[in-house]
Amino acid sequence: MNTPLTLAPDARRGGDAPLTMDQLAARIASDIPAGSYVNLGIGRPTQISDHLSPESAVTLHTENGMLGMGPQARGDDVDLDLTNAGKVPVTELPGASYFHHADSFAMMRGGHLDVCVMGAFQVSFDGDLANWSTGAPDAIPAVGGAMDLAIGAKQVFVMMTLFARNGDAKLVPSCSYPLTGVGCVNRVYAPEAIIELGSGGAQIVETFGEEPAALLARIHSAD
Repeated sequence: MNTPLTLAPDARRGGDAPLTMDQLAARIASDIPAGSYVNLGIGRPTQISDHLSPESAVTLHTENGMLGMGPQARGDDVDLDLTNAGKVPVTELPGASYFHHADSFAMMRGGHLDVCVMGAFQVSFDGDLANWSTGAPDAIPAVGGAMDLAIGAKQVFVMMTLFARNGDAKLVPSCSYPLTGVGCVNRVYAPEAIIELGSGGAQIVETFGEEPAALLARIHSAD
């Protein structure tokens, strides 16, 4: 039986407008515990690296075999031989190391990552994750390392919008797309809200742009 989407007892409106993706990345960066080992998924989550301060002592891991990744490389700092898993040029921090792809996956599968941040097509109220295929004819043919990250990381954060372009909710009672992982998502960060997920279901804890009760009603009406 699916668990519900409700409001946290202390749910609040944290802003008068939805966050931009850069603001959202900064918020996620501020919520990552100091000293964590973190993997940032391909796409929007990579923006988080630009908002991590040296004082946070967060160490970034890349699926293609790097530990100690810095912010995205720009201008003269671009080295086309130094990229993240999404082929985006990145910088390296002091002490960075490189290793075989198999060793990278051993870190992912072995519970050595504290946090993983990924995008998603859908997240269920139960914390199921669907982020690799919509079933479209031109969809990528396999889930890749996302399933290893979803199950191997101690906490999984999802960075996504709450509504698709056609208005459908992406936070849903049950995912209709192929699953990446079951019951693995701990928190959803969206321009419209932050949602905590756990054994008691999903709870909206903070909203941006509209009151929590209004957003709750909008999500339910779009399911």
